[in-house]
Amino acid sequence: MMEQLVRRVRRARQAIAPGRRAWRGAAWGAMAVPAVFLLVAAFSLFGRTDITWFLAGTPLVMASFALAGGLVVLILRALQAIPAFYSWAVVTAVLVLAYMVLVAMSVSIGILSVGLGLVALASLVGAAIAVLVRAGGSPLSRPRRAIAAGGLVLGLIGLVAGGAWLLDAGSTPPGSLNAAAGAGDRAEPLALPDPSRPGPYSVGTLFYGSGDDRRRPEYGADVDLHTQPVDGALLVEGWSPLRTAYWGFGPEALPLNGRVWYPVPAAGETREAAGPFPLVLILHGQHPMDEYSDPGYAYLGELLASRGFVAASVDQNFLNLSPLVDLLMFQSLTDADDLRGWLLLEHLRAWRDWNDSPGSPFYRMLDLDRVALIGHSRGGQAVAVAAAFNGLPCYPDHASLSFDYGFGIRSVVAFAPVDGSYRPAQQEITLENVNYLVLHGAHDMDVFTFQGSRQYSRVRFSGGDWFKAAVYIYGANHGQFNTVWGRKDLFEPIMRVFNLEQLMPGEEQRQVARVTVGAFLEATLRDEPGYRALFQNLARGRAWLPDTIYLAQYQDAATQIVCGYEEDVDLASTTLPGGMLAGENLAVWREGPVPAKWQTLGDQVVYLGWDAEAGQAVPSYEIRLPQQGPSLTAESVLVLAMADTGQDPTPGRNSPEDARVPIDLTLEVVDGAGQAAHLAISHVSPLQPPLEGHLGKARFMSFFPASEPVLQHFEFLLADFVAANPAFDPARLARVRFVFDRTAAGVVVVDNVGFRAPTP
Repeated sequence: MMEQLVRRVRRARQAIAPGRRAWRGAAWGAMAVPAVFLLVAAFSLFGRTDITWFLAGTPLVMASFALAGGLVVLILRALQAIPAFYSWAVVTAVLVLAYMVLVAMSVSIGILSVGLGLVALASLVGAAIAVLVRAGGSPLSRPRRAIAAGGLVLGLIGLVAGGAWLLDAGSTPPGSLNAAAGAGDRAEPLALPDPSRPGPYSVGTLFYGSGDDRRRPEYGADVDLHTQPVDGALLVEGWSPLRTAYWGFGPEALPLNGRVWYPVPAAGETREAAGPFPLVLILHGQHPMDEYSDPGYAYLGELLASRGFVAASVDQNFLNLSPLVDLLMFQSLTDADDLRGWLLLEHLRAWRDWNDSPGSPFYRMLDLDRVALIGHSRGGQAVAVAAAFNGLPCYPDHASLSFDYGFGIRSVVAFAPVDGSYRPAQQEITLENVNYLVLHGAHDMDVFTFQGSRQYSRVRFSGGDWFKAAVYIYGANHGQFNTVWGRKDLFEPIMRVFNLEQLMPGEEQRQVARVTVGAFLEATLRDEPGYRALFQNLARGRAWLPDTIYLAQYQDAATQIVCGYEEDVDLASTTLPGGMLAGENLAVWREGPVPAKWQTLGDQVVYLGWDAEAGQAVPSYEIRLPQQGPSLTAESVLVLAMADTGQDPTPGRNSPEDARVPIDLTLEVVDGAGQAAHLAISHVSPLQPPLEGHLGKARFMSFFPASEPVLQHFEFLLADFVAANPAFDPARLARVRFVFDRTAAGVVVVDNVGFRAPTP
């Protein structure tokens, strides 16, 4: 009965199935649609020109699409010849590699090439083994046996060599030229204590938390200080039931957990007499949630506590990623950086209660008008979110969540932060009147572009004594700011494609953090202004810092910007009203954003390029100050930021990369009487050539640029110009000229040209 039914179905299908003539006619009909589309498009593109353009262009356009369609058909035909099981295996491998590419975009070409190469070698080995070790059947002919054996040997050699290459940590690249190496000797070392050295206090530790944490014993029943959970459901998207099952709580009952390092007063000294002490909260970023990140900042907590700060490393591991509780990443937390920042403010609320509560170990011990937030990676954006939320009346994305914080957050520090993953009300986060420091590594394998530079550019001052600084570190990666995260910024086996050998030792990277964070907090929370000079010129702290290349930026509220290039698209206007800009014999003169390895670095700058081979007069760029310009004296400081783009002002000319030298140029200042004085940029330091960070074990492994033009801060005392020409009068300064007379060719970006009074 069933066989008869099958035969009837087959006969019915054959009766209605189209034959070859029908398929051919259908093909011509289908081809007519794109042909008409292309004819109309070709007429629109070429019809208004000479008829020969239409006659030549139309067949060319049609042929290109026809060839592309034919190529696709050939690929599909070839795939049909491959057995389904092998196709399944290859497609699965490609999907795995595609996922790894999404995780590690910086070396996407490397992952694909290495992964597909290993698939090909493993396929060769598998095929050879299957042919040579087959059960039964006729014996192999000698040629087939030889081919199979050769394939096996070749595949095994390739797999062994590839495996050894993957297991190797990489190689040390040729050292990059440090343009400031010689100039640093001219910078006078700071006559201040090393901010990375322990201070006079003994260090005490304790833990605070919910008291019922099922995963973290330190926050369990024996916790030193109990906190009440907070309801963050309004800020949470994507919290899975498995996350609740794993941690034992949901978004409506988020714990406030933290490990604390605090200064212990000397014998006989009361806490009130020793303090009050500034408070510093440290927040980790995204990491596997079961490899707890908060212990990784003990090196900072212990240092700060010994120097008279109360420091707490905040636990937000319950917000971090996990393939299991995120349902294989199909239900993961979405854009949780606003939640991270809000939770920090809730921690500060608990600290305020302890400071006001008799019997608390921190009763009247804290100076809550002097608070700093330190964040790493996503925590680096979260601390900016917290600083922005601190002054708002409610949550920007849902007014029903009221805010009443108003804490004394004076300083924000970010280690390799992300930027833009949370945008309140779809706006960029702008910070006003807060001190800001950002550190980033040139060899960051996770946040592989200097995203923190964008937030740095969005820190504004409206008076006061605020400043901001940025430090870009050659050889530093993403994870070594945290002792738990370490050298591997991503997970295995992705890390096998990265060159780990080129990284600076982890202890050296953390020494950079100790020095810069210690100096920054002494300057901003302790009013020790002398440490500001470190960020104005890092060479002043060379005895404290590891030997590598640093690019630093600095700006303070006392700086009057003449040219910031953010106000309009007029190449002749200055930020300070009434000024003018002029250029002569420049090969490049335009304004635009600073390019990055990915997207941009945030700032608008001016691009200036010159080429001595063009045979013109000496190129220059001039800033003419308005008549009612800044009030200046010989003690005033000319400041500017500059970077070498590494570009050639004359595209197409052969300029080998190894021929690059640090750019030098002349700064000329002219007063109202026409008296001019000159200093070379190298009076402070030659311009650093672009710092290349090839993250993969081979250069071809990334399609992203290996470098980005990170701005370098320069300061010139007007008194030094007076020394060059005693007739020059700084009080009547009228013009500042960049004269490109010391390096044959180049393209630089310039930003934030201005003046400030000298640091006391």
